Amino acid sequence: MATVLRGGRLVQHPGDGMVALASPTLVEQAYDHLLAMILTTTIAPGERVAIDRVARQLAMSQTPIREALSQLEAERLVFKRPNVGYRACPEMGGVELRDAFALRLLVEPHAAAEAARNMGEGARAGLGATLREMESAALDPQGKARFAEALAAMQRLIAIGSGNALLVGTMLSLHRRLRILHVRRGPDDQRETAGEMGAVIHALVARDQARASTLLRDHLTAAHARLEHAVRLG
Repeated sequence: MATVLRGGRLVQHPGDGMVALASPTLVEQAYDHLLAMILTTTIAPGERVAIDRVARQLAMSQTPIREALSQLEAERLVFKRPNVGYRACPEMGGVELRDAFALRLLVEPHAAAEAARNMGEGARAGLGATLREMESAALDPQGKARFAEALAAMQRLIAIGSGNALLVGTMLSLHRRLRILHVRRGPDDQRETAGEMGAVIHALVARDQARASTLLRDHLTAAHARLEHAVRLG
């Protein structure tokens, strides 16, 4: 079964190739729009979400916007204050950042091992293409946004490749919260990440479960140290 995410909802479809999705609902459109604004810090950490403005941008009523915000609140990307409304969650740091990586270390190496066992040829080809895009973006001085997209796509492929819908939901929620910190990545960090993830992908393509798990664990440990350092520097 292939697992996909649409508007915050996990949907499973048979087969290993591309899947056809129905046209997104208004709530799903609002969710995707708000998520993009949060992940690109168009809505900055801690900033109030202007529901009326978003409704005008999307030419829809406020009701689907509010439903989408409820989903984002469940994913801890926004929070609601009485008589104030929704705000984007503050940037992750300190204990929360350490806890996030501790959880990632528990679930993602296992997901990599399962992906090495379960992924079909189409998904493996997708990993290879995503890796090439990541390596290209890491060498491009203007490629930070491309790099972030490639890394997110790679993480999704590994999560979905595990075949475990609960793992997918956990991993994608964590990745979204951490992705806001991508603006702190420097060129050296991107190149190191590309090298580490490249090794993981080669192990996945080779169906080496133990090596894929170990290499992803090593990457997460190194990535956490780099991110902690970047946050301390401000």
